[in-house]
Amino acid sequence: MRVNYVGPLVAGLGHPALEGYDTTCFGTSCYLVEVSEEAGVDGPLIEGDVLVVDEGRVPQHNDLAVAVVEGEQRLFNTVRIGNSLLLVPPLDKSGAVPARWSDLRGVVIRQARRYAF
Repeated sequence: MRVNYVGPLVAGLGHPALEGYDTTCFGTSCYLVEVSEEAGVDGPLIEGDVLVVDEGRVPQHNDLAVAVVEGEQRLFNTVRIGNSLLLVPPLDKSGAVPARWSDLRGVVIRQARRYAF
């Protein structure tokens, strides 16, 4: 699923989904993305969720990571096999693709939801 870049995570960033979060506890290598409408409104990730991504973290097995595929930032579950990485879309598990380390943009370390249902 696509994600939309929001910006670097700095103290005082005024995104409504981050109300109540202490943003000073995140490092300078963190930035925010927002989950696109492709996610829908049912499941662990829904449209509009804001994710904190750490571009300094190396993806491990079963991490949620952002990678650039076909010119778009997309969200994937990672499958680590030795020194290789496979990217598995969180919604459609049949579309797995091998990862190039240069395409990775970071690992999701926090999820924030603007509205609780």
